[in-house]
Amino acid sequence: MRASELPRAIGAAVSIAADLGLAADDAVVLQNSNKVSLRLLPCDVMARVAPVQDQIAQFEIDIAQRLTAAGSPIAGLDPRVEPRVYERAGYAVTFWTFHETATGDEIAPADYADALHELHRAMRTIEVRAPHVTDRIAQAQHLVATRDRTPELAEADRELLDSVLRRPVHGTDQLLHGEPHPGNVLKTKGGLLFIDLETCCRGPVEFDLAHAPEDVGDRYPGVDQGLLNECRILVLAMITTWRWDRDDQFPDGRRLGMEWLAEIRAYEG
Repeated sequence: MRASELPRAIGAAVSIAADLGLAADDAVVLQNSNKVSLRLLPCDVMARVAPVQDQIAQFEIDIAQRLTAAGSPIAGLDPRVEPRVYERAGYAVTFWTFHETATGDEIAPADYADALHELHRAMRTIEVRAPHVTDRIAQAQHLVATRDRTPELAEADRELLDSVLRRPVHGTDQLLHGEPHPGNVLKTKGGLLFIDLETCCRGPVEFDLAHAPEDVGDRYPGVDQGLLNECRILVLAMITTWRWDRDDQFPDGRRLGMEWLAEIRAYEG
């Protein structure tokens, strides 16, 4: 979310929280990407705010409620307010339980793998309509093909990304997190918790594992390593494409896009 939009987005979250009886005199920005995550104080709730036209918050709420009931390792909704999407001033706001993160060492790969395996187990027990990973891949393909959306992408790099994104996705489908990278994993005193469920989709578990550090895939049971390698290069092509979107707001995104293109060339070479 652009810096110019932040004051209005924060104001919408704070005013809604006040109407719901949550004391919110201060707001700390925890994460800012396509939506902004705020820690509201002193009520200690996490608010997620996105422009109304860009959000799919109800989808995320529905999945979170089902996964919480299934006992999955996610950071769930705040129980003090009705679990729904609140709208104000052109922004959609949802309220989530805030979890203090544990300090110390990085997440152990074995713990990461165990938590993701447990999340996948819970996901197999719920019924929810979700897009397929190929739908997300198609969005990246559209960006590559639409030159006015990716004007700075060189033609040779455009052809490289297109060739990778056209590859089929094999494997057994199930509900996935969609982007269980380290930025979407909280290390809490009670264990690891996954956040940001708006990316949930259907596909093979190897697609999820492709977002995690390589050591995690080595410890996840029953992985098809060949498929995992295919998914890793596919995911790398997807996130590289997003960094070349003219509207991308990811910090230092263009530099990362160049680095990742080099990785793809080295892998393909």
